[in-house]
Amino acid sequence: MKRTFSIILLIIVLAGLGTATVFAQGSAPTDDDVNAIAKQLYCPVCENTPLDVCPTEACRQWRELIREMLAEGKSEQEIKDYFVLNYGARVLSEPPRTGFNWLVYVIPPIAIVAGVFVLFRTMRNWTKTSKTEAPFGDETAMDEEDADEPSAEDDYIARLEEDLKKRK
Repeated sequence: MKRTFSIILLIIVLAGLGTATVFAQGSAPTDDDVNAIAKQLYCPVCENTPLDVCPTEACRQWRELIREMLAEGKSEQEIKDYFVLNYGARVLSEPPRTGFNWLVYVIPPIAIVAGVFVLFRTMRNWTKTSKTEAPFGDETAMDEEDADEPSAEDDYIARLEEDLKKRK
């Protein structure tokens, strides 16, 4: 019995030495992986259509090409570079920040800041002029210098007020 037990134990130990850890094969890229890259590319055939939603056969083939490249282990940037090399920078959803393309990123914030500045200055001037000018018919708020000098605008306002009184 002791001898049988020793033989069985020896077989189990030898069988354990012959085994190796088995790793699963690399998983195939999922549709989400493919679409994450395809979303950042535009169809070279259709205008303004992202590659992930384009229904054409060419786009389906390009998505399969992306799937194959991911399965080969290529990175997202390598795949984008491949498409740019073959179809030009117009396939990218975001233009590269080189050459004159950097203006796309700089001009909008500058335009917004300039617009806010102009709006602020205009609003400031409006509030200054409204404090110094008298409302229609209120001559007590006018400066004395302005009251001494009749202007064409005053004549117009006087005629306008007369016409309004006549209509009542």
